[in-house]
Amino acid sequence: MAKQSIPIVRVQTGVRLERRLLKVLKALAELQDLTLGDLLEGIVLHAFDGKTPFSAQTLARISELKSVYGLDLTAADSHRLREQP
Repeated sequence: MAKQSIPIVRVQTGVRLERRLLKVLKALAELQDLTLGDLLEGIVLHAFDGKTPFSAQTLARISELKSVYGLDLTAADSHRLREQP
């Protein structure tokens, strides 16, 4: 049974993200053959439902990408991030 598509309206936004985090997200989107926006929408919709957006295999790939791009931040750091002047 094919899933029905859901019409939506997307808007352009000027979101600022930590540089290494963005690199990992872009690389993951490329590996999943998704746009960055599609990846972020999926992550957020899963989070809003209290579900994990990634399989164990994808989490392992994310760990590799974090190492490649030097991303050592974790969820525990999320409320402590401050931009350098």
